[in-house]
Amino acid sequence: MIDQMYYHCLRYKNRKVRILTRDGNEYRGTLVDVDRNNVYLRPEGGSVTTSAFFGYPGFGAGLLTLSLFSLLAISLI
Repeated sequence: MIDQMYYHCLRYKNRKVRILTRDGNEYRGTLVDVDRNNVYLRPEGGSVTTSAFFGYPGFGAGLLTLSLFSLLAISLI
């Protein structure tokens, strides 16, 4: 499951997406990067109000880091 989500995220890199997580949250923004553990999202509106916020080297602050394990679905918007 994680491998499938990883490859989906790779296809959507640098595109606007909607992400649903297993805990019922929804996030919208531009998928900036993905690695084997995390997805890095620049949220719409530029504000991040969650404990999952981390700066990502090379992209500046304001990115949301989500664990690939927590993703339930991802789609283009």
